[in-house]
Amino acid sequence: MPKFQDVVQKWRNTPAHKFRQKDRELCIQIGSACIDQGETAKVLDFIKEEQNQGIVKALGLGLLQPLVREIVRRRRNPVHCEAAVSHLVQTLKPKELFDNLLGQLEDCDPGAIGETVICLLPLLKTVLLRLGGGKGQSVGAVLEAAQKQVSRLPVPYTRQQEKVDAHGLSRCCTALLDFIQPFVEEVKKGDSKKGGPSAAKGPANDELRADIVQFCMMGLREPLLQAVLQGRNSSFWTFATGIMAILPAIEKPLPVLLFYQPMGKGEEPISKAASYSVESRACLAYLLFVQLIAMETFPAIFCPVFVLQCNMDYVKLLFTRKDESWLTKGLDLCEKSLERVEDSSLPVEILELRAFYTVPQNLVEIMTVCPMKHLKTRGLHVFQLFIDKLNGEAKHRFFRCMLKTSHHAGVEGIVIKNTKNQVDPAKCGKVSCWFSGEHLLSMLQLILSLPQGPQTDLLQGMDRVMESLNLLRFLLIKEKEQSSSKSMWAELCKLSDSYRKVLRVCLSMSRTYYSSELKTLRENQKNKAKEIREALKLKKPVREINVRDEKLSNMSAVEQHQVLQCAMVTFDLMDSLVVRIEELTEDRAT
Repeated sequence: MPKFQDVVQKWRNTPAHKFRQKDRELCIQIGSACIDQGETAKVLDFIKEEQNQGIVKALGLGLLQPLVREIVRRRRNPVHCEAAVSHLVQTLKPKELFDNLLGQLEDCDPGAIGETVICLLPLLKTVLLRLGGGKGQSVGAVLEAAQKQVSRLPVPYTRQQEKVDAHGLSRCCTALLDFIQPFVEEVKKGDSKKGGPSAAKGPANDELRADIVQFCMMGLREPLLQAVLQGRNSSFWTFATGIMAILPAIEKPLPVLLFYQPMGKGEEPISKAASYSVESRACLAYLLFVQLIAMETFPAIFCPVFVLQCNMDYVKLLFTRKDESWLTKGLDLCEKSLERVEDSSLPVEILELRAFYTVPQNLVEIMTVCPMKHLKTRGLHVFQLFIDKLNGEAKHRFFRCMLKTSHHAGVEGIVIKNTKNQVDPAKCGKVSCWFSGEHLLSMLQLILSLPQGPQTDLLQGMDRVMESLNLLRFLLIKEKEQSSSKSMWAELCKLSDSYRKVLRVCLSMSRTYYSSELKTLRENQKNKAKEIREALKLKKPVREINVRDEKLSNMSAVEQHQVLQCAMVTFDLMDSLVVRIEELTEDRAT
């Protein structure tokens, strides 16, 4: 193969149109080999020399890809390659440059996505600025290709991972913001001239605006919806604030994007321009109401209940995924939206909205099923906050719904405890009519019952049973002190007698069962200890002894003993409450 210097000497001062295809391919092949061998300084000198501009225009595009590849690989100091590429980008035809660079962006090496995007975006920005007017579609094509590649990169989970930026995602976000800025300014400039001599440029300006908005919404979905914002120094925080500043700047008000866009399900068909991703808008709501980014641009005219109603749809969406980042954002958004609402103000009609039924069910699932303790705790806090915002009638209906649908003793215990708070003037101030008289009695019929009758596992149902006994005891004391109507007392006693009879039977059966389990466990421990002593004497292997209860068999002997002992103590507490309730009913009767 001829040397690079010989090829340059042969074709020096030759116009570009005189190159044959085979000559062009040979020159590109030799130039690429020179770049691969690290002789980039020679290539740079060749590209910059005035006498070589004819050959540069003929084969410059062919050298662009190996030069970019060498920069991305970073096997050597890329300074010569970067200078060569910069010169080519300024001298070759912009349309051909754009097609070449965009093709490289779309087909980049999966192992070098971050470095390729970081390298190509500044070059494409330069080329697009050289193109001048009518570049709306080109800007959109670059943004779409870049974001498609960036979406393939893993999102850092910790601050340290973000700082190391092993895959280049943080730097890609910075590069995307740098790329978009001149086009944002172009849209703003076009908007300021509308109605003047340049009014004819309106459609092109609107096309560029649509591409920028689409970029912002895609950026909100990926990577920001998955990312954890690690403080104001985080690159993701900078990316988020950049997007939230761009949208109002190009006349896309945040309230319009959040509250006046079709949800896309059960709606009329809507255009792509109007139907931005619901996931993107959920992230937008999170950044605005939780992180307070761009909150100064949000009008104060929207009442907290309206904002809550809109945001609950986004919360419902965020709860559909089991990713920690989605669940955390959903809990945060729900909490901040509820905090803006006055206590005991949400009417019962709001429970008829689908999101206000689904979100509490999602919270119950987080509290009872989620394996992450901190999310379970947050779920309980938000669930209680939701209850606090309902008015009396809404609480009554919500409690009845939860008692019928939750099928979890812990959740039922929370509901019953809140019911007790609603009948206690010291906790709620004035007792609502929905927690007195007939309404209260109808609620008690649900509360003072055992799900499986006498066969109910009292250890599993401990939370519900203990809270129901505490509520019954409180009501009996309250009615006794206030000397209320005889009919109310009679109904309370009737419900109490019925509940206590079933509970007595259940207590007796549970005591017998768990006492037997405890006795068996102690015998097994003695037998095992005896077997170990004998095995040590005879030097035989120790055989395993299984506990009958399969659930307990997964625990150590100490843990099994603690569980069974806890069950017996719990039954004693229940029994003492039952005795106290009997005493209260007998005292009033005498």
